[in-house]
Amino acid sequence: MGLNDPQWGRKKGNSGPPDLDQLWRDLKKKLDGLFKRKGGGGNGSGGGEGSGGGSPGRYAGSIGLLVGLLLLLWLSSGFYIVNEGQRGIVLRFGKYVETTQAGLRWHLPYPVEMVETVNVSQVRTVEIGYRNNVRSKVLKESLMLTDDENIIDIQFAVQYILKDPEAFLFNNREAENAVLQAAETAIREVIGKSKMDFVLYEGREQVAAKATQLMQEILDRYKIGIAISKVTMQNAQPPEQVQAAFDDAVKAGQDRERQKNEGHAYANEVIPRAKGNAARLLEEAEGYKQRVIASAEGDASRFKQVAVEYNKAPGVTRDRLYLDTMQQLLSNTSKILVDQKAGNNLLYLPLDKLIQSGSSSPSILAPDMLPATAAAPETVPDSAARTREAFRGRERETR
Repeated sequence: MGLNDPQWGRKKGNSGPPDLDQLWRDLKKKLDGLFKRKGGGGNGSGGGEGSGGGSPGRYAGSIGLLVGLLLLLWLSSGFYIVNEGQRGIVLRFGKYVETTQAGLRWHLPYPVEMVETVNVSQVRTVEIGYRNNVRSKVLKESLMLTDDENIIDIQFAVQYILKDPEAFLFNNREAENAVLQAAETAIREVIGKSKMDFVLYEGREQVAAKATQLMQEILDRYKIGIAISKVTMQNAQPPEQVQAAFDDAVKAGQDRERQKNEGHAYANEVIPRAKGNAARLLEEAEGYKQRVIASAEGDASRFKQVAVEYNKAPGVTRDRLYLDTMQQLLSNTSKILVDQKAGNNLLYLPLDKLIQSGSSSPSILAPDMLPATAAAPETVPDSAARTREAFRGRERETR
């Protein structure tokens, strides 16, 4: 009977709640009509409602219909939906049967079979050394010992997903706790084999990568169907009790590195300059060597040529050598000596004084600049001059 049935909520001549007995009788009539059965007694005589009760056939049909409806409802309860990113684990009397994919599925209804859905796309997170916030530390988990016997305070988070729902449900009772213990074990092993400076500064990524690999190996041995996706280092620092001393040590290390860099910069500036000077000196020495060798070879060649000419004309060559030598010696002096052919008087010309006074021509002399004892040169016949020149030439040859 539907809610819009005119008999719902009222009786003949009276409004109020429905009569349950009347409803039940109407339902039985409809069921009998569906099964094409008519009510009657056991002897075939048609009895009405006041004939003392219904026959067993009527009740058997009603019970069968009710059982069929209940069976249909029970079977329909086996339908279930697996959402995207999830897997359905079907259990038959508690034993694993199969894993179903996303979509509309059916299994034998409870209590024969039951389904547990597992989200395999969700990224789960386990925190080690803190809870919800890095300031809420768990010192029992965060304090670790390094290879150089220092203690550091480290917090990190592990993200993982499920790769085998069956193993995740049945191979471990507390999978999240197992991940936490495996992560703590792995990170302690990696930190215990590393130096403190390496963990705090340049080696964070390497430590996280090694911890991820070791953690995955441990979980694979446990066979709990978990895949580690990422390990994130949240914080790594010395314990708060020694933070001030550690800062001083860090500053000292930075000063040491700065001084080393300054020393390297000075060395890079001085060494190339010294190498350049050394190379320049070597080149100058090599040039001087070549110049001296070439000069010596030139002198030797010139001496050989002079020797050849001397063998041909000794007197002429000797006079020429004498004149060249005297020219070289007297070319650097500022005094001129004039030998008077008529006597022993020497005419002195103060050319150095003239040069200092800025005279442009030493040959133009004022009369008052000549010495008082100097006389005008005597007039000598040309024949006498030639005789004296020949005599001096013979003297030089005899010498």
